[in-house]
Amino acid sequence: MPYPWWRNAVTYQIFPRSFADANADGVGDLQGVTSRLDYLAWLGVDAIWLTPCHPSPWVDGGYDITDHRGIDPSLGTLQDFDRMVSAAHERDIRVLIDIVPNHTSDRHEWFWQALAAGPGSPERDRYIFRAGKGPRGECPPSNWESRFGGSAWSRVPDGQWYLHLFAPEQPDLDWTNQEVRDEFLDVLRFWGRRGVDGFRVDVAAALVKDLREPLREVVGGEGSSGLDDFAANPDHPFLDRPEVHDVYRDWNRVFHEFDPPLVGVAEAWVRGDRRVRYIRPGELQQAFNFEFLRVRWQASEYRRIVSESIDGASSVGTTATWVLANHDMVRQVSALGLPADVDLWV
Repeated sequence: MPYPWWRNAVTYQIFPRSFADANADGVGDLQGVTSRLDYLAWLGVDAIWLTPCHPSPWVDGGYDITDHRGIDPSLGTLQDFDRMVSAAHERDIRVLIDIVPNHTSDRHEWFWQALAAGPGSPERDRYIFRAGKGPRGECPPSNWESRFGGSAWSRVPDGQWYLHLFAPEQPDLDWTNQEVRDEFLDVLRFWGRRGVDGFRVDVAAALVKDLREPLREVVGGEGSSGLDDFAANPDHPFLDRPEVHDVYRDWNRVFHEFDPPLVGVAEAWVRGDRRVRYIRPGELQQAFNFEFLRVRWQASEYRRIVSESIDGASSVGTTATWVLANHDMVRQVSALGLPADVDLWV
């Protein structure tokens, strides 16, 4: 078999709204991306990863999506997208796009249908709705917290609560629901047929939750805080659950419907020995290795991360990734800004 392109590719992240503005309306767009492809080829870029360019209210930078098969009008059209992909391929640049399977926008048609249909309906079962605690259901169903702060539950007028691990405008989908699973398999095929080479999988570790009643309270592992809960608790009720790998085995089969196969890259804030589970044969192909974004600026620390990362990836027959920056982290010039107590030569 030919050597997969992604094993040694340099991938350049693009946030389309701020990258290049082709029509001078003050907002970057897909035509702007197309206009800069020669520059990216000159840089030696092998692939570009576009953050979400789907229709969105832009509450969370486009990660609140109303239509997973569309293009936001502020960025262009599906035809603009097709022209961009074609132009990139003419320059031997692959195209990865974000897929956001954990949640939708609260303005997504499915969520409107869920609110209108009421408790116990098939429409509401696409999301995670629960009765609240307390005599009148006035308290959230569990102590689960949003990654943006506060409770991960919001109440609707009929008294039920819905789960949102991020903003209230981003209700979580229920991945135990077969309709949800089938929908995203079709979304993968839709973009694969339009020529994309793969997907960056947003919040890849959080799709499947333990929804058995009563919902378990979150108890962080030793020394855990915030996103470190991904790594610290081996049986977390909604993060890095073993059932999530069934999802990616299904996705892998769809990837292999295309020639060459599509690529999946997991955004999984998990410890290295758990991260490699996402890139085992038959699942995704790569996973973001965020260790460089959190390690101290010391040679010994970098040596440890490099060695552990290579060993982990090799154990499942793939290659390590080296993430230098992304939209959730400060840029290197700030992250490595050198305070007085940092010794570059340690």
